[in-house]
Amino acid sequence: MSNPHYTEEFKIEAVKQVADRGHSVAEVAARLGVSAHSLYQWLKRYDKPTAQRQQDDDLQAENRRLKAELKRVSEERDILKKGHRVLRQRVRLRYAFIQSQVDLYPVRRLCKMMVVHPSGYYAWCRNKLSDRAREDQRLLGQIKHSWLESGGVYGYRKIHLDLREAGEACGKHRVARLMRCEGLRSQTGYRRRRGHYSGKPAVVSPNHLDRQFDVAAPNVAWVTDITYIRTYEGWLYLSVVIDLFSRQVVGWSMKPRMTSDLALDALLAAVWRRKPQGCVMVHSDQGSQFSSGDWQSFLKANHLVGSMSRRGNCHDNAVAESFFQLLKRERIKRQIYPTREAARQDVFNYIEMFYNPRRRHGTSGDLSPVEYEKRHYQSLASV
Repeated sequence: MSNPHYTEEFKIEAVKQVADRGHSVAEVAARLGVSAHSLYQWLKRYDKPTAQRQQDDDLQAENRRLKAELKRVSEERDILKKGHRVLRQRVRLRYAFIQSQVDLYPVRRLCKMMVVHPSGYYAWCRNKLSDRAREDQRLLGQIKHSWLESGGVYGYRKIHLDLREAGEACGKHRVARLMRCEGLRSQTGYRRRRGHYSGKPAVVSPNHLDRQFDVAAPNVAWVTDITYIRTYEGWLYLSVVIDLFSRQVVGWSMKPRMTSDLALDALLAAVWRRKPQGCVMVHSDQGSQFSSGDWQSFLKANHLVGSMSRRGNCHDNAVAESFFQLLKRERIKRQIYPTREAARQDVFNYIEMFYNPRRRHGTSGDLSPVEYEKRHYQSLASV
């Protein structure tokens, strides 16, 4: 036999037999033919003044309404936070964003925040992508490939050059739009505000370079400098030698101490790699590593001419400073390597596997340093 259903009035009167008349729960339950458990539940609910019960019911209803409103507002905030980049884009892009979020939010709420009608979204889901949309998807795959190959460094301009080099006929603004919708962007950071610097000329060597950073051929002028890289084992110091013609790093050295050997090994590596036939200018700052007797002797022994920046003037060696800024912005990015060996491997990978052979440089006609020099020699051979 199924349990009978009792009216609210019956339950209230049963509670009054216990609360007002003093009968025991067991006695009232036995007389009414209900279980003691049910009567206890009725007591919890109805053993209050009627006004208090109504107030509690109203409070619960208000809490439910406020929770629903808070959920709605939170979802709308999150949707706008995620989709503000596509809110003013074409309708198809907004539909695509809605489709990517349907597992997290209601469709109607997504459509409301993206200012589209649900019927339009459902119609878009039923229809096939347009030829333009399919072409965008195909192009986006190549954009991602180029962006990942650069280590997440390239922006739309350099990626557009990669695509044009691969035979793709597309505009740079289209590349920028697709990257923006996909959340791909160039690596930024480590930009510092620089003021005006002045300083006294160097005593050891005059400033022969005098900020003439544009040279006509390789092995005419090199610049060198030292920077530091943080590791949990301590500092790792990096010295580089850069050819001003192509901005190629032609020599480098890394050591745990910033001694004169650090700079000398980088310059020795540059001489071994390039084997210059004529006299080469080597520009540096006035650091003690570049003012030592060993440095000056090495310059003379290898037919190199020393040039030094004015004291405290980083602009006189701006090319080397620019390379270090690129290295730290595009690869190091405020991380701390666990060991010096890990930092050494990563810096080597950046210089020899990416920067020299692949990274496009604005001063080199948007070609990599290696490719820029290769075309220079090819043009000389064809003359």
